[in-house]
Amino acid sequence: MLFLSHFSTKPHLLFSSLSSSSLRPRLPKFPFYPSYFTKSSSCPSIACHVSTTGGGGAAQMESSASVDSVTHDLKNQRLDTETEKDGGDESKMTKKLKALEDLNWDHSFVRELPGDPRTDSIPREVLHACYTKVSPSAEVENPQLVAWSESVADSLELDPKEFERPDFPLFFSGATPLAGAVPYAQCYGGHQFGMWAGQLGDGRAITLGEILNSKSERWELQLKGAGKTPYSRFADGLAVLRSSIREFLCSEAMHFLGIPTTRALCLVTTGKFVTRDMFYDGNPKEEPGAIVCRVAQSFLRFGSYQIHASRGQEDIDIVRTLADYAIRHHFRHIENMNKSESLSFSTGDEDHSVVDLTSNKYAAWAVEVAERTASLVAQWQGVGFTHGVLNTDNMSILGLTIDYGPFGFLDAFDPSFTPNTTDLPGRRYCFANQPDIGLWNVAQFSTTLAAAKLIDDKEANYVMERYGTKFMDEYQAIMTKKLGLPKYNKQIISKLLNNMAVDKVDYTNFFRALSNVKADPSIPEDELLVPLKAVLLDIGKERKEAWISWVLSYIQELSSSGISDEERKALMNSVNPKYVLRNYLCQSAIDAAELGDFGEVRRLLKLMERPYDEQPGMEKYARLPPAWAYRPGVCMLSCSS
Repeated sequence: MLFLSHFSTKPHLLFSSLSSSSLRPRLPKFPFYPSYFTKSSSCPSIACHVSTTGGGGAAQMESSASVDSVTHDLKNQRLDTETEKDGGDESKMTKKLKALEDLNWDHSFVRELPGDPRTDSIPREVLHACYTKVSPSAEVENPQLVAWSESVADSLELDPKEFERPDFPLFFSGATPLAGAVPYAQCYGGHQFGMWAGQLGDGRAITLGEILNSKSERWELQLKGAGKTPYSRFADGLAVLRSSIREFLCSEAMHFLGIPTTRALCLVTTGKFVTRDMFYDGNPKEEPGAIVCRVAQSFLRFGSYQIHASRGQEDIDIVRTLADYAIRHHFRHIENMNKSESLSFSTGDEDHSVVDLTSNKYAAWAVEVAERTASLVAQWQGVGFTHGVLNTDNMSILGLTIDYGPFGFLDAFDPSFTPNTTDLPGRRYCFANQPDIGLWNVAQFSTTLAAAKLIDDKEANYVMERYGTKFMDEYQAIMTKKLGLPKYNKQIISKLLNNMAVDKVDYTNFFRALSNVKADPSIPEDELLVPLKAVLLDIGKERKEAWISWVLSYIQELSSSGISDEERKALMNSVNPKYVLRNYLCQSAIDAAELGDFGEVRRLLKLMERPYDEQPGMEKYARLPPAWAYRPGVCMLSCSS
């Protein structure tokens, strides 16, 4: 399959062993650069065969609704769902909270999938296996509990009193084995910065096993930074407090923003130091070590399938085995799909070909993976989140945000923003490129399934088509809600992003302030910008006129909505957070924690549990970054952790 390389304007053949000549990428770029912004040739020009026109009419709309219904069940399988929240104390009363020794362990991954016959942690190529059994081995000396998530503990039905146990940090640093756990590291590969990197795998993450709660929900517990595995390559398998705090806090912050994500149960220090060269400049230093316990329904990635397909016929059957496993445990609605249901879709091809998802569960599954990925990326764009390392090994098949490294929320709106210093030469993973990179990664996933003969070329193209359609539908809906518009208005939204980029307006604070604008066409021109005064800083006369012009057209559009200013303000504030986990807030918590004070980590956790609320007295956490926040290691980070 040919794509344009991120680093060149010439077509570059990637993962050629899995390429299929009949997969035809042909989708225009997603519109994240304002119209004035000229992209350099280094930005990826990624396209896919997508057509939202062509025959079908009402039938095509009906088909779209049918595909969306396929994804409905899994969408609602999130930790601490709204339904559970609404149940409040009543739902908690029906749960029997457990001690660590009483957790209901299950080990479907180990039981049902091929494993490595060796159990040592010597770095090596692991063939014909999805995992290697390996125990945590990080050195520990008087580990301490830094923080824990009450929300995650509730979903696991773990008694909060367990976190008070003096031996709790020993269990979650890996120093003391948890009864019932069967630890392992997963094998996977991936494309890193557009290049096939071969075997990667869990180089410092060790899964303890799966826990089933009283609702039969399956949650994997994984210790990140727990020591070497066969996939550690030349690394030490450890993690530092700096990166672990960031992952712990952002996992929870994203969940409470309503964005699908892996979660974090707890964070402990190891009491040992770890050597890291943060900037890869030959100046390593010792940093406090730490381990975060990550929680997810599954940590399967696109790369979990790619690695086996890349090894040719000898391991290609593992792709099917792993797909069957994922569908059986995490996409049950697809496994139980009624063959009598009509799930046939026109692809929009010139030959008006049809894809029937009921006849091939793998095609239905791939479509859902693509749509969940598209929905996830649309939500990132809406809230101004930049992942920073969108390699295929960092893409969850469940559509979860996974692997928090050098991430960053937008401060000043800059479409080319990347928080990753490693990404600076070409900005492949910058904010504006995320939708296209998501599509590129889905294309690699589809190619893998096609190589394993689970889907044909027509179905693979349809998977990519559904990504494009789903992304645009979701993104347009999100932006319409953020602006409080009665319907999507491309011109108003595009002009707004132009203005924000030109004047480097703070992304989060602007949308929060926008809810203060009144839908009153009679407001004098010299008063139009008063509600936005706090976010439109240092703009000259020409730019002031540009903003007045935009606000006038915005008010005109709002006046047709028929809802009150108060109602619109409440709706807008429910989708535009007041608080996001800005990098400088993380750094303040890190600085204190490295001195032994974990109070700021815990305060940030509580703050981020209610990002859409005003939270009087906490306003300082919504301030613009101070000058020191722009130093290296704060606003931008490397992958060193």
